[in-house]
Amino acid sequence: MTHRYRVLIAVITASFLVVTALAQTSFQQPKHEVRAVWLTTLNGLDWPRAKATGSEGIERQKRELTAILNQLQKANVNTVLIQTRVRASVIYPSDIEPWDACLTGTYNRHPGYDPLQFAIDECHKRGMELHAWVVSIPTGKWTSSESKRIRARYPHLVKKVGELSYLNPEVDATGDYIADICEEIVSRYDVDGIHLDYIRYPDGWNITVSRDSGRRYITNIVRKVSRRVKSRKPWVKMSCSPVGKYRDLSRYSSKGWNAYSKVCQPAQEWLRDGLMDQLYPMMYFRGDNYYPFLADWQEHSYGRTIVSGLGIWYLDRREGNWPLVDITRELNVSRQLGIGHCYFRSRFLTDNTKGLYDYVTDYLDTHPAAIPPATWLNANKPSVPQGLSISRNGNDVTLHWNEARANNDSPTIIYNVYGCNDETVDINDVRNLIVPRFQGTSITLSGASRLNYAVTAVDRYGNESQPARTQEWRQDTYTTNGVEGLLPNDGHLLTLPEKARQADITHLLVENQQGQSLYILPYSRYLSTIDISRLPNGMYVLRSINTKNKKHPTHRLGTFKKKL
Repeated sequence: MTHRYRVLIAVITASFLVVTALAQTSFQQPKHEVRAVWLTTLNGLDWPRAKATGSEGIERQKRELTAILNQLQKANVNTVLIQTRVRASVIYPSDIEPWDACLTGTYNRHPGYDPLQFAIDECHKRGMELHAWVVSIPTGKWTSSESKRIRARYPHLVKKVGELSYLNPEVDATGDYIADICEEIVSRYDVDGIHLDYIRYPDGWNITVSRDSGRRYITNIVRKVSRRVKSRKPWVKMSCSPVGKYRDLSRYSSKGWNAYSKVCQPAQEWLRDGLMDQLYPMMYFRGDNYYPFLADWQEHSYGRTIVSGLGIWYLDRREGNWPLVDITRELNVSRQLGIGHCYFRSRFLTDNTKGLYDYVTDYLDTHPAAIPPATWLNANKPSVPQGLSISRNGNDVTLHWNEARANNDSPTIIYNVYGCNDETVDINDVRNLIVPRFQGTSITLSGASRLNYAVTAVDRYGNESQPARTQEWRQDTYTTNGVEGLLPNDGHLLTLPEKARQADITHLLVENQQGQSLYILPYSRYLSTIDISRLPNGMYVLRSINTKNKKHPTHRLGTFKKKL
């Protein structure tokens, strides 16, 4: 039984009715929101499975990644954090550290291509940001090749904790070493962010200095990295993934495990002081261990971006067997607080664990979202694209425009493309965003059915220009994929299509354009119209429900536009 079917049956059984006002507020998808995944390369956990030991292996490895990115694009993920530094080893040709074995199966073996450059290009083609995920302090098992190599070169930097090895945060050169790696990445690659993971004292480390001193040591590393990155490319976002509970709250204890006191990770101060642009706290908890601490992060965001890191691997029956509702509830509360979401790990999303992928694509993120602009770095908007023109060939629409100009140090301009059937394209309505972060000045939209379009310019800080709009408004019949016409209505009663009266239907479902269920009503074959008078003006989808058909419980009957 699919997740969608389970939701529909639960809704019907409970005689669920979502009032229109609630559907337009709580369930409204925001235009700006970070929707991210951690894509783990350690041991090929998320990618790669194939080993690049020859031309065939390289192509298989590339196909694996593009397949993952295609799935993420369909789920409207807009940020990919790809593990770039693994354990004192990397996935790009570095002058500082060797190749990680995940690519070829052999430590320090060249895979025959540049995986990081390939990943950047493929993400940008799909309108996604790519952030280089740098595992900062860990250097692998004490007996590993990675640990032995770095200890041979920099014996004063590495310390043993149990069976593992770590860079010593109390040695000043540690910050320089990590900053060297991050600067190398930023100077060579068009990454959108540097994401520091495990930028804290390691588990099991006997911290002999005061906690204030420990926080200063970690902060000094962050400051060195941030300054080095920003001096190269000020638009590259700095972020990290702190421990999920920042510190004890007045009514809720962190139970001895928090970022500030336990591992000397004052991440909220890094936001305040401009060392970080985003935080991805690892919120791998439920209930009172999640919601109060999530609100605390948002209350101390200092106008920067907070993205909740969700432990979706707990959905797996072998890991924790959480019910899906634990994650979906956290996703919706995060959105209500203005917080983005990031999945750990990518594979548990793309494998549709417990129906999570279905939920995300069918309900939560049915429309693209733009990246929140980093106005604290630079707030100057680009110029408006000039010369926007439109040509139509059947159901294909081609838009052309002239290259816009940045009004800051942004080196490149990308574009958002919008479309709708209204006289004026509202770029603040997320339902109208068709193609985000497009590279180029000409685009062909196949099977296009919208009458009017708009294009805006976006710089590397995320600042968006005013729109250039087409003006071809006319009262044509709306089509869906060039096939299905609008269902007729007078603003009060909707006439049901003939195919509804011929189908085996038990209920009818009305959805908004974001895929959210507005109301369900029982169906009778004698029914020819339904009352839509309580709906506000807008576009809607009518679906049929057959509770006896578990394989195909719902079908689209058509689209209708209510306008009084």
